[in-house]
Amino acid sequence: MLSHPAHLLAQGFGSGLSRIMPGTAGTLLSWLSYAVLTSRWPGVFTPAIWTLIIVAGFFIGIWACRITGRNLGIADHGSMVWDEIIAFWSVMVFLSPADLVTQCLAFFWFRVFDMMKPEPIRYFDRRFKGGFGVMWDDIVAAFYTLLLFALWRTLYPV
Repeated sequence: MLSHPAHLLAQGFGSGLSRIMPGTAGTLLSWLSYAVLTSRWPGVFTPAIWTLIIVAGFFIGIWACRITGRNLGIADHGSMVWDEIIAFWSVMVFLSPADLVTQCLAFFWFRVFDMMKPEPIRYFDRRFKGGFGVMWDDIVAAFYTLLLFALWRTLYPV
């Protein structure tokens, strides 16, 4: 992980090295970092700033995951979790402000979509390789999560 800056980022600062469900560990890091940064510095970590971080992080992630995948010999190595981090930050931004139950449900559904890869996530996962492919399928999983919440809020308005 420390042999190249791209590895440090792609492997989620070590969260992707978890022996048990590294994608879930990366998503937990995403959730924790979003919650801590947003609550500790709400005037700094605004939705607009998060959006900039997410967009920049997506493009930096393409680079980091491409290099890490190439160096590990597997294009979408299981230890690469930067894609989960960026995608779940986007879920949190769109759902904020959200209570703890909503955040837990978002975490659960994001992981379901990311692991099960329903179409077209599976299509993108098979067709797009390299850094872009690693990053893109998780963005689609985030979109599915947000779509589910939009439908839920439409059918059951608060």
